[in-house]
Amino acid sequence: MRLPIMAGLATAAVALTLYPLFREGAWFWTGMGAVLVVTVVSVLTTRPGVPRWLGPPFQLLALSLYLGVVFASAQAWAWVVPTTDSLVTLAGLAGEGFADIQRYAAPVPSNPGITLLTAGGVGLIAVLVDLLAVRLRRAALAGLPLLALFTVPAAVMTDPLGWPAFILGAFGYVGLLAADGRERLSTWGRAVLVRRTRGVGAAGVSAPGRSTPISLSGKRIGVAAIALAVGLPALVPTLAPNPLFGFGVGSGNGGGGNTITIPDPIASLRGQLTRNGNDTVLTYTNSDNVPRYLRMYSLDTFDGDRWTMSQPKGRPQNSVADGPLPPPPGLSSDVPVKQVTTRLRVSDAVENLSFLPLPYPANTVRVDGDWRADETTLMVFSTHDTAGGQAYEVGQREPAPTPELLGRVPANAVAEVGERYLALPPDLPPQVRFMGLRLVSDTDTPYQAAVKLQNWFTSSGEFTYSLQTQGNGSQALLDFLTNKTGYCEQFAAAMAVMARTLGIPARVAIGYTGGTFLDGAWRVRTHDLHAWPELYFHGVGWLRFEPTPSGGLGQATAQVPDYSRPPVEAPGTQDPSAGPTPDPTSTDASDPLNPSRRGLRDPDANVLGTPAVVDAGMPVAAKTGSGLLILLLIVLIPAGWRLVARHRRGRLWAGAPLPAGAPLPADAPPVTDARAGQSETVRLGRAVRGTWRELIDTLHDLGLGHELSETPRALARRLVERHELDAEAAAAVTRIASAEERLRYARTPGEIPSLRGDLRVVRRALRAVVPRGRRLRATLLPASTLLRLRRAGGSMLDGFDRLENIRLWPRRDRPEGPAEPAEEHRVLTGSRR
Repeated sequence: MRLPIMAGLATAAVALTLYPLFREGAWFWTGMGAVLVVTVVSVLTTRPGVPRWLGPPFQLLALSLYLGVVFASAQAWAWVVPTTDSLVTLAGLAGEGFADIQRYAAPVPSNPGITLLTAGGVGLIAVLVDLLAVRLRRAALAGLPLLALFTVPAAVMTDPLGWPAFILGAFGYVGLLAADGRERLSTWGRAVLVRRTRGVGAAGVSAPGRSTPISLSGKRIGVAAIALAVGLPALVPTLAPNPLFGFGVGSGNGGGGNTITIPDPIASLRGQLTRNGNDTVLTYTNSDNVPRYLRMYSLDTFDGDRWTMSQPKGRPQNSVADGPLPPPPGLSSDVPVKQVTTRLRVSDAVENLSFLPLPYPANTVRVDGDWRADETTLMVFSTHDTAGGQAYEVGQREPAPTPELLGRVPANAVAEVGERYLALPPDLPPQVRFMGLRLVSDTDTPYQAAVKLQNWFTSSGEFTYSLQTQGNGSQALLDFLTNKTGYCEQFAAAMAVMARTLGIPARVAIGYTGGTFLDGAWRVRTHDLHAWPELYFHGVGWLRFEPTPSGGLGQATAQVPDYSRPPVEAPGTQDPSAGPTPDPTSTDASDPLNPSRRGLRDPDANVLGTPAVVDAGMPVAAKTGSGLLILLLIVLIPAGWRLVARHRRGRLWAGAPLPAGAPLPADAPPVTDARAGQSETVRLGRAVRGTWRELIDTLHDLGLGHELSETPRALARRLVERHELDAEAAAAVTRIASAEERLRYARTPGEIPSLRGDLRVVRRALRAVVPRGRRLRATLLPASTLLRLRRAGGSMLDGFDRLENIRLWPRRDRPEGPAEPAEEHRVLTGSRR
């Protein structure tokens, strides 16, 4: 009966790893209910006399009834028995769930359809685990369906799974293996649970001085393996970053399914911008020799913690090989366009890049492989091919709106793109909305508001560019707007959020800036990876804006688009968080960085105003030194612990008086309070015991050995005779042993002087008889501290072992039968003594 319960617990533990996939927790209780139903049926069908093959069919039937009661009880007969209507309802919910899975990106809402699929899937995994572990007695193979359940969040989520979820799942599997092993041992006889300090005799029976029992060693190995799996990767540095792509040994082109794993663009952006190297990612040429931003990802969802993008959909008819891409959303025929042809080649060193870098909006893409376009964002991606080493040609009909045209765009354009581009988290700080409203209070159109926002970030707001700041959550966003220091992620996220507060649909794009012109081609490097906001305007569509400072004091190759540079800037630009800005006429006209001296069309004047100050971050040598220092501190933890213990034991003698009834020194006051005398006796006992433990720890540190069966007197005699201690050291160790012996066995310990000086003499004499290397090891890696850590871990494992003694009901008496064998032939029987 223990094995079916452990199979259910293992499934429930692994199912907890699904938690990051959902926004709410309603799925959890429904899924746990499915596991409970399967487990109860398993327990009932493993009773004596019940055929074991009945378990899986009954479990599937019970699981179906459970799902019907939860999701279609109103259409069932007596709320339980399925009917045609209830089955149709379940089928409809399942269809809705599949459609929602394709529509939403994780974390998904816990709507009925998705919850039904999740509970049903978890229940089926529980049935498979029970079939393998309980019916077929192949507990090790039961790890395969558990692994399949575990890999679902690992394949869908961009962030790694947390170590607590991994530990819970691993403990569930180890517990299943331990229960299976115990079930097998139980066929030999009654299992014996022995204390860890006892060894193993024949067939697992304990014997003094031997190793731990077989039944306990497996669990300890499992626990140790889990600890190493969690701790070792945290200590071993990664060999390569995990960016949008990788440089080094990797996959390249390969087969795949019909889904695509999307990396975290924001995390990849941070990794690339902070890399020491600046490798070439791609090169391109175009028909007008003008640099253009190359977009890969379009992030449309801000949940308060980060920007994410919805799962792209690439239908067969949207294959780029079959014709033009879908038309750009919102672009009307009244907007002038410019036909541009761009030829790109991605470096062979780029790996695992499933999205093509493209100028927006692309019209045609000629590339080898199965590449498809997302209709709403025009991102081009593949589930089978990668961009590394690809050479492709892009035809583009680039909108060229004038400021006058954009100034006539009305404000109501939400219905064209949907509410998702205006959605904001409910916990967005109100200060963000207030800043946006105050900043654009003197504007009349969405275009004027967008230009005002861009100029505030790049000019009047006095923001600075730094690669040290990170984060785009609600609190990080408010901190950025207050501290005014960040890099492109914060600038893009802040402008997009503030645009949404003003009713302007906005999203965040991730890709590359135009790069630098070299040897007849535009060369895009790692540090050109960039984030920028895209705002939607009625009749024009999505347009890029650039709030990040550019040039040598910002994002080096960032460029403000021409349509966002009106000939005359609207007056009254004001910092809503810091009050009015200084009068620009009062600036020094001789300052080469003064915007009044730099033309708006100057290609070197991408920053419209006060330049930013870039912070290069901590040097590599400083990072390496900090890492080595931290590693050294970790290694010295045992030595520090040992010094603290030695100091604490030495202080016990500072206030340790003599016990009550013992002869007192002439200058000592008499003891008149019996309770005070008892307290003094306790303090003296602690001092003597601390001295003895310090001596034992010193022996362990120096490798001189100590047996638990060795009495204090025998230990002192062994040290004096074996190591030929001088008279002073021999007398000192004899006094320490005598004090410990009297404290253990005498009714009253009598007069005991301070042993602090004796301990120093003995320690100095013992260190003199061992080699220098052993003394150094005793100082840096004291064996006594490591042994204490090992004992603490052993105590934790002993507590884990004692869980097997817990029983939900008393053991039934065995039926009368043949007499049990004699005591000397019962290898695995007996009491826990």
